Amino acid sequence: MLVFQDPLRSTDLPRGAVATIGNFDGMHVGHQEIIRGVVARARETNKPSAVITFHPHPLSIVAPDRVPKQILTLAQKEEILRSMGVDALLVVPFTHDLSRWTADRFVRELLVGALNVTEVRIGRDFAFGAGREGNLQMLEAAGAQHGFRVEGISEVRVRGIRVSSSLVRDAIAKGAMRTVSLALGRTYFVDGRVATGRRLGRKMGFPTVNVDPFNDLFPSGGVFVTTCRFESFDRSFESVTNIGVRPTLYENYATTIESHIFDFDSNVYGDTVRLYFHRLLRREQQFRSALELTNQIRMDIERSRRYFLRHPIRMDEPPRESDSDL
Repeated sequence: MLVFQDPLRSTDLPRGAVATIGNFDGMHVGHQEIIRGVVARARETNKPSAVITFHPHPLSIVAPDRVPKQILTLAQKEEILRSMGVDALLVVPFTHDLSRWTADRFVRELLVGALNVTEVRIGRDFAFGAGREGNLQMLEAAGAQHGFRVEGISEVRVRGIRVSSSLVRDAIAKGAMRTVSLALGRTYFVDGRVATGRRLGRKMGFPTVNVDPFNDLFPSGGVFVTTCRFESFDRSFESVTNIGVRPTLYENYATTIESHIFDFDSNVYGDTVRLYFHRLLRREQQFRSALELTNQIRMDIERSRRYFLRHPIRMDEPPRESDSDL
């Protein structure tokens, strides 16, 4: 997949493309439906497939007080699009100047002038251009004028609920990992770098890996059944992960992500790690003593081990009905 970081200044864009436009944060099943259609249509017509997205999120420029934390990093988004067979990713830098572009100018300068698109597929509720004036109907009229086909893609529902990036963010915050996985069509993950911690877990008998996350968004305080995959290993490791401020040991401590990895004793400081979240075991709580906390950690580890015995993990599939059983 070719990646163009500033397509408005590029001269070697894939012309004649079948394209889509959007933020695609989370790359949930609704986004995937659109992109699969783009890739299939491009192959059918022997044209390149192109995804046009914006970075940073447009709201960070036009309404910074309302910009949501992003589910995916740009690198993660690229990775997923590449795995779906997209030929080109066009990352349009979203600036104050671009925020003033009319929808008509966007069509003329990028879709027609730079790309000469043959077809555009977008979600039916997608809007673009200053004041969000560009929509499916406007794009259909522009397509008739400039000679490209336009297809509006209906929303995707899971169990009758409309899938959206907002739904995914809310479910992540609540620790509803099963909902997140169903909406994403894959196991939810966070990437980060292994950082040096205070080694308190090791002193308590439960050594942990501290993760400095690359993602803006991650679950709020709680203990989770997780799987770790390090860049330096070619396999995954079962683990239990605590996210929170460690209220039993500290007051007003910064939020940390720390994973106890089962049957693991390697030095991975500085390594990059992908942390997959499978289940919320419990919310973070304050215990009366370190001994009480230690006993609870043992129980968390045992519950996590039982989970993995009953549910061998595949990271590319959402959980099954029985995944609520611990």
